[in-house]
Amino acid sequence: MNDTLNTAYQKSIDFTKSHYENFPVISLFIPVEFKKHIAIVYQFARQADDFADEGDVNESVRLENLQRYEYQLNDCLRGIYANDFWMALHESILTFKLTQKNFYDLLSAFKQDVTKKRYESFNELLNYCQRSANPVGRIILEIFGVYNETALKYSDAICTALQLTNFYQDVSIDIKKGRIYIPVDEMKSLGVDEKVFELKKNNTNFKTLLMHQVERTSGLFLEGWKLIPLLPDNLKKQIIMTILGGEEILKKIKIIDYNVLEVRPELRKFDFIKIFFKANFKKW
Repeated sequence: MNDTLNTAYQKSIDFTKSHYENFPVISLFIPVEFKKHIAIVYQFARQADDFADEGDVNESVRLENLQRYEYQLNDCLRGIYANDFWMALHESILTFKLTQKNFYDLLSAFKQDVTKKRYESFNELLNYCQRSANPVGRIILEIFGVYNETALKYSDAICTALQLTNFYQDVSIDIKKGRIYIPVDEMKSLGVDEKVFELKKNNTNFKTLLMHQVERTSGLFLEGWKLIPLLPDNLKKQIIMTILGGEEILKKIKIIDYNVLEVRPELRKFDFIKIFFKANFKKW
């Protein structure tokens, strides 16, 4: 059993390392004993996300795949495993008494991604983030033994900011999938038509719209910094690096004059090095 679990966890670590993210999910700052558990949670979320975004597969098949994935989660929580991945995930859930609702919230967000392509207001978008991003932060806090409600609130601010940042980073990709993650009412108020996305017209109105999104998200990161003093020392630097990574993407959006319609800003190797040293050596 131990060998099987160890193999499953190692596969999960390899899976996590092989996927590009705006920040390393299991960086050098994460203690070795926690890496496999964070990796297995990441794999759970990423696999579900892949089902929601599965190439040219039609919506009904995507939803069927996600529903099957949810059935496998149900079985997993009862000790019935479709494969070794689910056994390892259950081991992590039991070890840290992880809140099961967070996993189901993630799946509900991925299902929503299949069918919902527009968000009428920012509050509607926040509701999505509460299920698509915030549960991940809450799971990580539970793994590190943090249950403080104030800490959870600040974690939610960080995770929502990261999700929104990813939306603005991926505008050019999402529009190809028929998705726009910018509130419709804010688009209308600034005279931004959907055709702007399709024709990649980075006009003044679009820049103003993106500037508003970026500034609001920067405020959420600023709120999230209040989490750092509430964290155990073995988690602080990872979260610092995570926030810095998100803020760096927002800076890159400003540098390209908000032209995310044509350019996808990404963190490069030098950016990761800069963030690493800033997180490791600056006094916070």
